[in-house]
Amino acid sequence: IGTTIQNKPETVEVGSSTIFQYPYLHMTGHGNVVFSDEEIENLKSYLMSGGFLHIDDNYGMKPYITREIKKLFPNKNLEELGADHPIFNNSYSFAKGLPKIHEHDGQRPQAFAILQDNRILLLFTSESDLGDGWEDPTVHNDAPEVRQKALEMGANIITYAFKN
Repeated sequence: IGTTIQNKPETVEVGSSTIFQYPYLHMTGHGNVVFSDEEIENLKSYLMSGGFLHIDDNYGMKPYITREIKKLFPNKNLEELGADHPIFNNSYSFAKGLPKIHEHDGQRPQAFAILQDNRILLLFTSESDLGDGWEDPTVHNDAPEVRQKALEMGANIITYAFKN
């Protein structure tokens, strides 16, 4: 692909015009998320103008981020992506859809999206915790095959975001 990725990610605020310099944003964390009206307006403008946001629930974000997504897109619903969606089958194949990287509540991993004209604007991954597999191996002591699945799914997400 010829993409150069920096070792240290940049941190940007959703209310800042700086987000428009990045075609792909990644958000993760635990617990409460609240966007101001100005942040909602800026983020929606970013997404509608071609930006891509991946939100990876590290644990405990779901009730809060789904509330904020509803404020962001009041006329759209998060749609669960089936295992046949191209995001699971571009660079690497995931026949069952989103892989399970870290166990929290015994629930199945799910990928949800806000779509516009069949393009994913926002991807929300839940009960998977892809970020655990992307961190230094010593942080979570994940098995190499688990880390590999997380990295491959991450490659699929980035490939999808840049090609669509």
